Amino acid sequence: TSASIGITMGNGDYERPEDIIRDADTAMNRAKAKGRARYQIYDVEMHASSISQLELETDLRRAIERQELRVYYQPIISLQTRRITSLEALVRWQHPRRGLTLPGEFMPLAEDTGLVLPIGEWVLRTALTDLKVWREVGFKDLQVAVNVSVRQLESQDLIGLVKSALKDTGLPAQALQLEITESAAMHDVEQTAKILDVLGKMGIDISIDDFGTSYSSLGYLNRFPVRHLKIAQTFTRNIPDRRDDTAITHAIIALAHALKLTVIAEGVENERQLATLIPLGCEYIQGYMISRPQPADAIVQVLNESPKNLKIRELPSQLN
Repeated sequence: TSASIGITMGNGDYERPEDIIRDADTAMNRAKAKGRARYQIYDVEMHASSISQLELETDLRRAIERQELRVYYQPIISLQTRRITSLEALVRWQHPRRGLTLPGEFMPLAEDTGLVLPIGEWVLRTALTDLKVWREVGFKDLQVAVNVSVRQLESQDLIGLVKSALKDTGLPAQALQLEITESAAMHDVEQTAKILDVLGKMGIDISIDDFGTSYSSLGYLNRFPVRHLKIAQTFTRNIPDRRDDTAITHAIIALAHALKLTVIAEGVENERQLATLIPLGCEYIQGYMISRPQPADAIVQVLNESPKNLKIRELPSQLN
């Protein structure tokens, strides 16, 4: 066992014992946030940060009720067909004071507080509802990719939620991809394997997101019904300029192909990156070179664009 310890120094500024305990508790929470099994001494900035986090949590709870959340979609394109095959659903928060807020600013809090469960359900149902509309107007083979959090994997309701959302929209399981980060998949391998096995047998595509960014055993790839590995933009943004990241990208693609998995490279922004990925056999790309994340009402136009207007004209001649 280990302990996280919060410390505050008693002085003349305190008038009530409960205030000392409050600040020690705040320091303990900071120690936990830094990785646990450590101590943290309280300072006044922690109190301000704690108040800010409490305000953000209160706002986030109201955001769900007030329908302030939005789903944006970023295309994933096949390098073989030069067509958009799927769209990744990305949550945004239209905050009344902060404006459009990216998930990195509120999803960690949602994970810590459990709010990721109702948010995750809302994103899944919204994405499938939007996909149904796009399929009905002619994009019949289009898929949508939805991220799954650690909390959702721990929940016994994930399988039931997916079944319910698919039934309500009338979509086949093959229309849905679920993306799970490597760290989330390794949080509880046994639980993850059981859930993914059921989802995989339903016909749902499973992707491991941000592959290569966490330390884990490669043995789990044989245990999970994974179809795609997504190379994190941590690596792709630095290719071909950084030799180490290029080597890691090469190794991930080779590993995926040896396991008969396809590869999606995230964060592709320019032709030099793409020219590096193509000879390595990368099948799909996602990033600003194709399109920034777009709101649902702009997606039909994106789907209707010809390849040249989607910047596919920049693809190197190897694909011609």
